[in-house]
Amino acid sequence: MIKIFSGERESRLTVQVADTQEKIEKGLMFVEKLPENEGMLFVFSEKTYGGFWMKNTLIPLSVAFLDSDGEILKILDMHPCKEVECPAYDPKLSYHYAIEVNLGWFEKNQIKEGDYVFLE
Repeated sequence: MIKIFSGERESRLTVQVADTQEKIEKGLMFVEKLPENEGMLFVFSEKTYGGFWMKNTLIPLSVAFLDSDGEILKILDMHPCKEVECPAYDPKLSYHYAIEVNLGWFEKNQIKEGDYVFLE
């Protein structure tokens, strides 16, 4: 469970944790439905660069990129890709964590860049 603070508002999100290379590479591939307040937390052992791609991902997602303090640096919307070559969704900055949720979840919960995420 993670908490996301946006001003006085607090949102809770149940997450699966991807903290190994294998789990990070698989992500939410082949998932057909993601419950509304659930997502995936990607944990990188050190600052990382580069984007996420949606190969073999069946549902549209939003992704937030976070620094080591849990500050949301960038939020991007991503769309499923069943092609051989899929675009990368690159925040063009370094990050330590990423959170994937259903498309539009951050906006629906009024979560924006500059807000903070805390792990429970």
